[in-house]
Amino acid sequence: MESLISHKNTKRTSIGFHGKKCILAPKDFPLAIIYNLLVHIAWFSLRLLAKLSPKLKLFVEGRKQTFAILEKSISQDDKVIWMHAASLGEFEQGLPIIEKSKSEFPDFKILVTFFSPSGYEIKKNTSAADVVVYLPMDTKANAKRFLETVRPALVLFVKYEIWPNYLKEIESRNIPTLLLSAIFRKEQLYFKWYGGLMRNALAAFSHIFVQNKESQELLASINMNNSVVSGDTRLDRVTKILERDNNLPLVRAFKEDALCLVAGSTWPDDEAHLVHFINTSSKSLKFILAPHKIEKAQIIALSASINKNTVLFSEADLDTIGTFEVLIIDNIGMLTKVYSYADIAYVGGAFSTGLHNTLEPAVFGIPVIIGPNYQGFKEAEDLVGLKGILSVQNKKELSTLLNALVEQPELLQKTGAINATYIAKNKGASIQIMEHIRTLL
Repeated sequence: MESLISHKNTKRTSIGFHGKKCILAPKDFPLAIIYNLLVHIAWFSLRLLAKLSPKLKLFVEGRKQTFAILEKSISQDDKVIWMHAASLGEFEQGLPIIEKSKSEFPDFKILVTFFSPSGYEIKKNTSAADVVVYLPMDTKANAKRFLETVRPALVLFVKYEIWPNYLKEIESRNIPTLLLSAIFRKEQLYFKWYGGLMRNALAAFSHIFVQNKESQELLASINMNNSVVSGDTRLDRVTKILERDNNLPLVRAFKEDALCLVAGSTWPDDEAHLVHFINTSSKSLKFILAPHKIEKAQIIALSASINKNTVLFSEADLDTIGTFEVLIIDNIGMLTKVYSYADIAYVGGAFSTGLHNTLEPAVFGIPVIIGPNYQGFKEAEDLVGLKGILSVQNKKELSTLLNALVEQPELLQKTGAINATYIAKNKGASIQIMEHIRTLL
């Protein structure tokens, strides 16, 4: 489908509210001034707060190195594909496209930028990219300098990342720019009467690949007709998990022949519910807990709250690990492999901060349990409706559900099969996106 905004046009257009196409409206200029002022204020404030917060220090100090890394790593002769992701989840979403692009276009360098330390610090040494840096703050000067340094042939933004100054600068340079696996809701700023600045930023994308029909219809309501429903690239990503070697000898020795519940990316609210079941259950069931935050004090407190025989992964050995009932994973980077040993999965976040990745365990064809707050996560909404993902409201519901799954093997198998079927049926977004990319490079 042709882009609504031609990158060959010399006159920049804007998308008006309720589908009216217009020249950049004067009322949008004050919003742009306010936005740019707020970005500068935010950067000043973050530099002050970085003295008090280790995470913010990474956020600030990492950005101070960005341009030095770029100038050292990218030469004038390099051809570059640039992908930007907010954090780790969005990186995983864009990874199938990056991997395919690296394979099909080996003469291009792959640049990945992150907004959040939780993405950058984990993936800064990934082999999927040639260069990984923090994205400098969205100021006009940073955007201009970044684009002058990188000169990308193609830009890929993932899901939610919309930065007006970067997108305006990209558009002014006629660079094809794709938004991948996007999902929109009517409550978002783009669809409000006062959202002109963000609508203009969204209009810079030459093509938008959305997860569902509802998102496409919302874009059409503001006269953006350059979208296509391709689905979620994460389904392609998690499918690859089945193809790799997921062997973990310690976990295999721990599980032995028992049924095993793996609880991944848990927060204290999740752990309170899980520990209640662990401490009161008489079922023949082993438990693996993988907290989202690996902090020594929190791990010690979690272990102390469990009255069954518990061991930390970092302290376990092959000879004795099978004698324990609970295993706590106190490192990062191995959760997807741990899920391969689960008969039942629990995914954390839906009692507190926000639901984590439910597709990673679901791809193994097992039931997935979550808390009550999963709205806005399309795959969770879909699979709760299909009864492959099971949402619980409290400790009592969690205990009742786990007992039913343990006591009824046919229910366990049927529930898990729903998840595997959903992923198999809906994968393939990266194929569609790559077909479009081939026409651009």
